[in-house]
Amino acid sequence: MKHTITFLPDNITATVDKGENLLNATAQAGVYVHAYCGGDGICGKCKVIVNKGEVRSDKANLKQEDWEKGYRLACLSTVESDLEVTIPEMTTKSGKILKRKPKTTRTISAKAQDNLIGSWEIEPPVSKLYLELDPPTLEDNIADMNRVMRGFGQAFPDHVGEPSYDHPELIKYLPAVLREADWKITLLLLRRRQGGFRIIDVEAGDTTSRLYGLAVDIGTTTCSGVLIDLNSGEILAESSGYNGQISCGEDVISRIVYAKRPGGQQALQDKVVGTINKIIEDICRELIISPADIAYMMAAGNTIMSHLLLGLDPKYLREAPYVPSVSRFPLTKAAELGMQAHPSMRLFLYPCIASYVGGDIVAGVHACQMAKSDKVSLFIDIGTNGEIVVGNQDWMVCAACSAGPAFEGGGIRYGMRASSGAIENFQIHPQTFDPMIVTIDRIKPSGICGSGLIAIVAELLESGVIDQQGKFRHNLDTPRIRQGVDGWEYVLAWARDSLIGEDIVITEVDLDNLMRAKGAMYAGYQTLLESVGLGFADLDRVIMAGNFGAYIDLERAICIGLLPDVDRENFYYIGNASMLGCQISLSNANRFQERLAVRQLMTNMELSENPEFMQHYMAALFLPHTDMSLFPTVQEKLQEIG
Repeated sequence: MKHTITFLPDNITATVDKGENLLNATAQAGVYVHAYCGGDGICGKCKVIVNKGEVRSDKANLKQEDWEKGYRLACLSTVESDLEVTIPEMTTKSGKILKRKPKTTRTISAKAQDNLIGSWEIEPPVSKLYLELDPPTLEDNIADMNRVMRGFGQAFPDHVGEPSYDHPELIKYLPAVLREADWKITLLLLRRRQGGFRIIDVEAGDTTSRLYGLAVDIGTTTCSGVLIDLNSGEILAESSGYNGQISCGEDVISRIVYAKRPGGQQALQDKVVGTINKIIEDICRELIISPADIAYMMAAGNTIMSHLLLGLDPKYLREAPYVPSVSRFPLTKAAELGMQAHPSMRLFLYPCIASYVGGDIVAGVHACQMAKSDKVSLFIDIGTNGEIVVGNQDWMVCAACSAGPAFEGGGIRYGMRASSGAIENFQIHPQTFDPMIVTIDRIKPSGICGSGLIAIVAELLESGVIDQQGKFRHNLDTPRIRQGVDGWEYVLAWARDSLIGEDIVITEVDLDNLMRAKGAMYAGYQTLLESVGLGFADLDRVIMAGNFGAYIDLERAICIGLLPDVDRENFYYIGNASMLGCQISLSNANRFQERLAVRQLMTNMELSENPEFMQHYMAALFLPHTDMSLFPTVQEKLQEIG
């Protein structure tokens, strides 16, 4: 259920879900209130007055007289109905009221994925067929496999020819299964690309109700698994965990280097297989099923992750001209890689494009149906190795650009991953320059995650604390701007208000690292578009993928130059597109076959060798850009702010 909140005196409205934290709601609406402790309820600064409506609130350290007047701590209140909320006026030390300067824009969210992925029939690439066979007699003593084929033919009288079958594994245990099951068996069938079926398993009794598929996203940092009931398409269970390869290096390059060590390649394969096995184990334990019940696995990962999973040497992926061992990965039996699975279970991997544009991107493009649309789309997966695709049903150009680790907390003095205590939202008062901080799990701040970094930089720019070169203005009347060990910095949280017991700051070095990261992404968009004679005005859609994309505030991302300044209605968010592609391929055979056509449509461009990219990159090392005509709404906003 949605509820509307009206914030006074600025008369700003916001729509939020029932149960939403009121401090989060103010941040999303672009409304500033005092909040130093991240939402922990300790500082007691985020007092608001609830004029109308109901909130569920903790009294905490509020005085009784304030409580009776309708004061509530925003961080300890949740929305239960439509609300009218007054933000108390701030005063200076002299007692003068500080006038608020309402924001010209507020948070804008991208559209959900449903508008892109469409719908499909549940018709998986694997199926089950229950047969009750006549037992052999002296008059009918044909071979066991012939008897199975006869039963299949009776079930599918129009099928041309007999299905193939796994050899030699299947025929080794077939006689025993048939007799122990009293000739009542279930065939596990795999649809073949050229038509027909292949028998990959024979199970005793009627097991048709147990048909499961596992979708796996093999991330550099995190691996995730989703188990799907292939009879209904229902998601039954999910699990995830850190990729065990992290102990060998946090990024793909360090893992390629590690693979050169004696036994390194095998160790990397064992670690990612171990991670997937843990996911399978967790899912099976939750549902009380056996790994042998999983009939089919669809996985996607970047090119390096796919190579390491299959035990392929990644050496040449790092060296010019950056050539993968293979782009279309062979069908593999999961058990042969050491996975806890039925010996016959197949593992399909999405094909890759190039060394740094992998199957995870192909899966994402496949999921959002770019290859079926005449609309020109820009597909973005923002991360350390940012991937970009531009195109439609007729053509696609793709590239990878090394954005660096800033969006994942790397290269930022107090950067951290998006975990408890990370600053994820930020506002700043335009006159006092004091911050409003919201952290993940609303506890005292311990660092800055990627979405928080974008929010902080955009706010600092809009409030005039930094200039468009990412330099702090030294003439502002606030102790929060100071000289630090790394040069000029802004204090986000004093030591007394932080979880780590020291001042949390953002420095000019941090700002420079962010501008390099966002500059690389924007230059990539620009270079790909120009390579096909297009510009940002020609885009019909901007599709953001990845978990990080879920937390990006569009207005702020555009303000700093990370996303193009185009119609906000054209932005879509598709979530973990790699996982979504795997789920679609698991549940529909026709969509499964499309993945190869999608890969054939995509042409890779090496940005590192492109002089236009470097020119665009240098121009993008500015907030938002040296060419402000590319960011008309930001230019207007900055002019209004003065």
